[in-house]
Amino acid sequence: MEVSLMEMLEAREKRAMRQRELLGGGQTMVCFTMNIAGPVKNSPLISGGYALGKRLLREQLEVAGLKVTHFEEVREKTGNECILLVDAEPLTVKAITAELEDFAPVGRLFDMDVLRPDGRKVDRQELGLPGRKCLLCGESAQVCARSRRHSVAELQEKTGAILRAAADEADSQEAARLACQALLYEVAATPKPGLVDRENSGSHRDMDFFTFQASAAALHPYFTQCVMIGRQAASPEETLRQLRLPGKIAEGEMRRATGGVNTHKGAIFSMGILCGALGRLERRQWSDPDRVLAECAAMAKGIVSRDYEGLTPENARTSGQKFYLQYGVTGVRGQAEAGFPAVREAGLPKLEAALTAGKNINEAGCAALLAMLAHTADTNMLHRGGPTGMQEASEKVRALLEKEPFPSRASLEALDAWFIRKNLSPGGTADLLALTYFLHFLKEADNE
Repeated sequence: MEVSLMEMLEAREKRAMRQRELLGGGQTMVCFTMNIAGPVKNSPLISGGYALGKRLLREQLEVAGLKVTHFEEVREKTGNECILLVDAEPLTVKAITAELEDFAPVGRLFDMDVLRPDGRKVDRQELGLPGRKCLLCGESAQVCARSRRHSVAELQEKTGAILRAAADEADSQEAARLACQALLYEVAATPKPGLVDRENSGSHRDMDFFTFQASAAALHPYFTQCVMIGRQAASPEETLRQLRLPGKIAEGEMRRATGGVNTHKGAIFSMGILCGALGRLERRQWSDPDRVLAECAAMAKGIVSRDYEGLTPENARTSGQKFYLQYGVTGVRGQAEAGFPAVREAGLPKLEAALTAGKNINEAGCAALLAMLAHTADTNMLHRGGPTGMQEASEKVRALLEKEPFPSRASLEALDAWFIRKNLSPGGTADLLALTYFLHFLKEADNE
């Protein structure tokens, strides 16, 4: 929405009046706005750049040990702006804001004025710093503005490019961080039946807690790439197609990090789809699990029929292919095509119910795992115990949940011991627990 010159002048006057009202208490003021050329001063893209700047400013003040005693902001069509009062020397604060303006991803669009308690603005030259540079030519921004060297259209195009690149980088890094955090929380949840956790390696002999940590760390670049593929692909189907080779490469990186151990093959598939879905969505939609999972389903539409087309007992090689022919179990492909119903209908509701009931994140994760295990055909369980073993385990889990909706540690340890004796391991459901944690983290991040 375009704004008039009169509206901009009124907004500046309101800002100056508010500054005068807040100054005088002996503290340094920071007034943060965005340098946006042209009549459009606000949009989702501009707001994203402002939000990044606001977060970086507050974080860097905190890192420096400087106390913010007051914060307020205005988000209007005339632009986004915030005012902070900081209990620190003006030059100390100016050094922080100038560094952000010069080196942050969107810093060239930041305007972080620092005012002394008497209202005098702190100048960059007081710190021996050069003036701001032009977005387009790198010369003095002040000289270019005064001479009108560049057109508004040129400045708008460059501004948009800076904002889009910064948004892509910030979003892909945030998603990858939370995806890796979810994998680490999954393996750390203890005790889990038959699975690797902080106490033991469950029914596994070739992997342990540290193997999973090495694997999760190796997958961060892959998750970043998945988000960018989702952002750039033309359609949901094309996104999935483009994810295939990076997924295979990520599996190689996983095996290199773990010495050949298959820790996260299933998670590479499912978490990769989820990260790709995030890339296809606006950031504000990330906190809506139903919308995210619907996008996953759109990406995976038809994957079961395509991947298993022409499958016969003679050419079936993998356990998943054989189980599909023998029992009609579609495994993680079926979960993805349906929008991960185990996560949507069992895992996430149980996790959030446990947290609401006062359980910690570890206890909530264990409960969520059992909730999904009780109603999901886990191909790892089928491989180790056959239909009878998988059915017996599901019944045992359901009986425990009926008795204890949020099972005690003693009950979980007893269940773990039983799974180990039976050599059962619900590895597929563990991957779904990682997705459950991931979606929960995305909701939490939206509330920060």
